[in-house]
Order: sequence, then structure tokens, then C-alpha cells
Amino acid sequence: MSVQRTLLLVFSFFAFSLNTNPLFAQTHRLATFNIRWDNPNDVGNLWKDRATHVIQLIQFHQIGIVGTQEVLVHQLTELNKELGFASIGVGRDDGATKGEFSPIHYDPQRYKVEDSGTFWLSPTPDQPSKGWDAALNRVCSWGKFISSEGEQFYVFNVHYDHIGQQAREESSKLVLKKIQELNQENLPVIWMGDFNVTPDNPAYQVILAQESWKDARLSSKLPSYGPKGTFSGFDWDRMPDGIIDHIFVQGKIEILRHGILTDNYGKKYPSDHFPVLVELKF
Repeated sequence: MSVQRTLLLVFSFFAFSLNTNPLFAQTHRLATFNIRWDNPNDVGNLWKDRATHVIQLIQFHQIGIVGTQEVLVHQLTELNKELGFASIGVGRDDGATKGEFSPIHYDPQRYKVEDSGTFWLSPTPDQPSKGWDAALNRVCSWGKFISSEGEQFYVFNVHYDHIGQQAREESSKLVLKKIQELNQENLPVIWMGDFNVTPDNPAYQVILAQESWKDARLSSKLPSYGPKGTFSGFDWDRMPDGIIDHIFVQGKIEILRHGILTDNYGKKYPSDHFPVLVELKF
């Protein structure tokens, strides 16, 4: 057998192995990240100093879709410009640009949006409003995506109220209802965000009470990586022990790994929350 033919057979076998071995199957990296609003009182942790580190974290971990929270419009613009990303979502105060966003940023080279929207976590979800015993307006932004490989799926990104327990429980019920209404094709769904509740809270438990939903942290093929909490409050000397930022999945999704990322710079964190990353395949 000629050397050329031998090399061709070896190459063909290797290419076939890449296409059939699940370890080499196309995967997707998504994250939820409360970036902390641009608060001028955050002395020592101002957005102008943190922004570069937030951006570089997303770039380094090659995150293709990231749901962020507490995002003001100028922060949204800066993130998208520096990442080369696009985003969906609106400000919670007026349904346009005022107030915090809970947007979904995505790499337009790999993902396209087929449909999207935002609803308020309240009894009047179609208009700017505050729900139940919540202290503030809260929203859920969502998108129906198609990947460059032709995979269709939904992403929902939330930021629950930090005060109202009834609001958090009702928010979970509302989002469950909205997902069921929107996802008529039974596509895979990723539901992420800052839920402001730990797993022992009814607002968390009502989600997993639905047989079709899974916590990505608990269903990851690799054991979850990182600390036991996601809110640091910028405190370098205290490692948090309560997970309040979650990623849930529904449908034919395999979670390959899940991690709570504690990337830092000079004993400082990019935000007062740690981002939560998953790598998955459909």
C-alpha cells in the first residue's frame, strides 16, 4: 500500500471518529451572570474598573450565550460592542431603555434569533409592572435561537425580586406557564438567571417539582466545579455558601459540565455575583 493511501485512510478514520465520538460532538457554552449595575457608590468596585474583567471573563471561557442581570443601557452597549455580540431584552421600567435589563447576549456568528420577547414578573406581564409583594419591577427576557448547526432551542433569562417571597414563588409559576405557552414545538429550553433563592426555597422547588425540568448543576456529567455559593458581595475574605444563580434545562439536553466561576483580578471580583457556566449539547 502506498504511503499516500495509508495517510488517506488514517485521516479518513480520524475524521470519522471525530464525527461519531460524543466527546467531539458540537457543544454550547452558556452562562448566567449578574454583572452588578453601575452604582457610583461601589467605591473600589466601580463599573469603569470592572468592565474589562467582565468582558475578558466571557471571552476567555468562550461563552456563546450569556444571560446577564442588573444591566443598565450603557453597560449593555459596552458589553455588546466589546464582545462583538448582539442582545435581546428591554429595560424593566419602560419596556425600552429605562431601568435594568435582564438581556440575553449572543454571538451572532454562531446563533441567530428567530423570535424573542420580554414579559414582566407580575399579574400583568405584558406591561411594565411590579408583581405581588415585590420591591421592584422584574422581567424575564427570552429568545428562540437557531445555532449554526441548525439546532433550535429557547433561552429564558430572569432576575427575581430580592424582597418579596410571594413574588418569587409566583414568578416561577408564571415563567413555567409562559414557557409552556411559547414552546409549542417542544424544543429544548435553558432557563437561567439570578433567582435570589437557594435550593431550599419553594420558588426553586416548584420548578423541579415539574418532572421535565432539571437543575444543570445536579445533572452535570462532571461534578459541579467551584464554591458552594454564587453571591460574594465583592467580599474577598468571605466565600459564599448559598447558590442563588441557577441554570435549569428541559428537553433533550445533556449537561457535560457546570461551574461557578471565581475568576478575579488583584483580589477583586468582576462582580458581586459569580457567573455560572454550563457546557451542553443537544
